[in-house]
Amino acid sequence: MTATKATAATTKAAHGTRPGAPEQSGVPAGPRRRRMGMQNLAGWLFSTPFLVLFGLFMLFPIVATLLMSFTDFGARNVTRPLEAEFVGFDNYVKLFDDDKFLKALFNTAYFVVVGVPLTILLGLLVAILLNNGIDRARTFFRVGFYAPVVTTIVAVAIVWRFVLDPSDGLIAGLGGELGFSTPDFLGSETWAMPSLIAMAVWRNLGTVMVLFIAGLQAIPAEVREAARLDGAGAWQELRRITVPLLRPTMLYATVITTIGYLNVFEEPFVMTQGGPSDATLTVSLDMYREGFNFFHMGYASAMAYVLFVVIMGVTVLQLRLMKDNTK
Repeated sequence: MTATKATAATTKAAHGTRPGAPEQSGVPAGPRRRRMGMQNLAGWLFSTPFLVLFGLFMLFPIVATLLMSFTDFGARNVTRPLEAEFVGFDNYVKLFDDDKFLKALFNTAYFVVVGVPLTILLGLLVAILLNNGIDRARTFFRVGFYAPVVTTIVAVAIVWRFVLDPSDGLIAGLGGELGFSTPDFLGSETWAMPSLIAMAVWRNLGTVMVLFIAGLQAIPAEVREAARLDGAGAWQELRRITVPLLRPTMLYATVITTIGYLNVFEEPFVMTQGGPSDATLTVSLDMYREGFNFFHMGYASAMAYVLFVVIMGVTVLQLRLMKDNTK
């Protein structure tokens, strides 16, 4: 044993390593540190364009909006922003005394509560049909359902205005042929919001469909075959196999759809301008009006952060309610 230790010490000494010292790599410490420093510097240099753009166009506006929400920032302060008066939480208190904002908050909640389940359910149904029930022209149907997602809102609005027009629209024409009258969908307080929800579901169905098709194709075929051999029917397979294995995809689709619908702006802005009688006024549209029509920038900033808190709260709630089912 003593001879072995002596031999090991002699070998380390021959390679320039003191007996009892830790093993060293082939590269000396100084050059290794310099090489790591150069790699870190290269990483920061490559990241600099993104960091500059993110700071200018994302981080700075976010911080500025937060600060503005505590001031009476208005049109007069655009050229003199430092002269805006600090008002504390007055803008936030005023929000919940504002009947128009509360109406917009209710309309947004209505849009989400009705629109999200419809989008998820119809997207799942279409995905199952395209994945299992349709053999021919499957790609054609997939592209057809996804086309509204990549179509500009102006084109979508023109199509839907024609469809919903009370005098010359497609639905009115079909109703006349069948002998019944149709309401003024976009001019009625009762039908305006359901009409916008229908348009939003039609436009966003393709995104959810693509997500569910990807999830369906990830389910092993052996699992389905085993269920069928055990005598499971189509409904039992859907309930016991497909839906449980799609829960992670369903969680993701639900979260991103909810966030998008809470931010709904284009549909009411293009189709109804928030009317009739604020029946389709949403928080984002109200925020736009206060900020860019009336130049109440501080008040609009407070709206933006209330909406941000609502989105964060709803997202966290969805993740906590559904995460246990996705494991």
